[in-house]
Amino acid sequence: MAKLKPSRKEQSAREKRGNGKNLDRVLPDRPPHRTTPQESGDELALRASALLQYAQADEALPVALKALKLSKKEYKGLRPNVLPTLILLAEIHLELGNADEAREYFSQASQLDPDGLIPESQGGGVEKFLWLAQLSEEGGKDSVAWFEKALTILRKGISSTSEPVSKAQMSKKLAAALCSVIELYMTDLSWESDAEARCEGLITEAILIAPESPETLQTLANVRISQERIDEAKKALADSTALWIALPASNEAVPDFPTRISLARLLMEVDMEKDAMEVLERLIEEDDTSVEAWYLGGWCAYLSAERSKATQKSATNGVDISSAKSLEYEASLMLSREWLRNSLRLYEMQDYEDDRLQNHAAELVHDLDAQLGLAEDEDGEDDAEAEDDDWESDSDDGDQEMAET
Repeated sequence: MAKLKPSRKEQSAREKRGNGKNLDRVLPDRPPHRTTPQESGDELALRASALLQYAQADEALPVALKALKLSKKEYKGLRPNVLPTLILLAEIHLELGNADEAREYFSQASQLDPDGLIPESQGGGVEKFLWLAQLSEEGGKDSVAWFEKALTILRKGISSTSEPVSKAQMSKKLAAALCSVIELYMTDLSWESDAEARCEGLITEAILIAPESPETLQTLANVRISQERIDEAKKALADSTALWIALPASNEAVPDFPTRISLARLLMEVDMEKDAMEVLERLIEEDDTSVEAWYLGGWCAYLSAERSKATQKSATNGVDISSAKSLEYEASLMLSREWLRNSLRLYEMQDYEDDRLQNHAAELVHDLDAQLGLAEDEDGEDDAEAEDDDWESDSDDGDQEMAET
């Protein structure tokens, strides 16, 4: 039966309802999508901010740009009143992966609030300087200069406030900024004659400010490793890990994913493979698509197995390890191989870009195949997987014969 044409009355009612096009009116918690002529620059900025919170950065960008244009007109130029919109535009571009554009808006904001005296609630504060340090095209000394501007503002803020929460928040930011400067002096600026002295002074201040910060203790360990003070590094890493390892992932005290990846690398560097594996297993529980976490777990299991074998041989004057130890050793190699192969599969799936990681993982898998006596065909499929495929093929054939019968 053909669909009936709606009556004029029904059509008129439908037009009033907007055929579902005015969902913004009936779904109050859905972010608005359109602007109206009556909206001011500040109102448009609020609308763009809501879109960004709903992970709609693409839609937020044109609204925020219009907000900036109107605000400039309303406030007669680029004045401190437009700081919140400039910061919002920078954040939108960060979300979109546009580092150059984000840097430009943060730079404009820094010109309007060069000393960070305007409150953060009004678009001022220290955040723009921290971002400019991280987004610096030159890096090195230019990044340090931006960080030092932020450090000065934070130190003044801490000394001038008596409000505990505000003081704690600024102390946390100050410690993190100090650690970032240390990292620069251990990498980009390691050739500077005073690099080690700068690192020592900065880490001392960071520890005084945030003695129970996992990130600060982790940075301390990194400095001590560079100074070959390994026992002190191990203690700092153990203390850092103990602060959060028993907490749920949602707890704010748990460091972010990249920080814990770095922690695992440091633990492996000082032969603390068991602790590193505990960290990596937890990371995989949180995100089983991380190429680097799978790779590090495979490498960690490999190092652990080789170290165990070497220790056992040393204890028995070069005699091969016992049967029980041999089974344990083989299990560790199999675990290593599984993690590394998972890493390589995800590497291909994600078009991951880290040739050194891929080459090292492939090299380790090749060595493991040789040790375990596993042949690998041209397609990268090992004997065990081939047997599984043969079994599935036989099973399918049997099912087909039964169906024909």
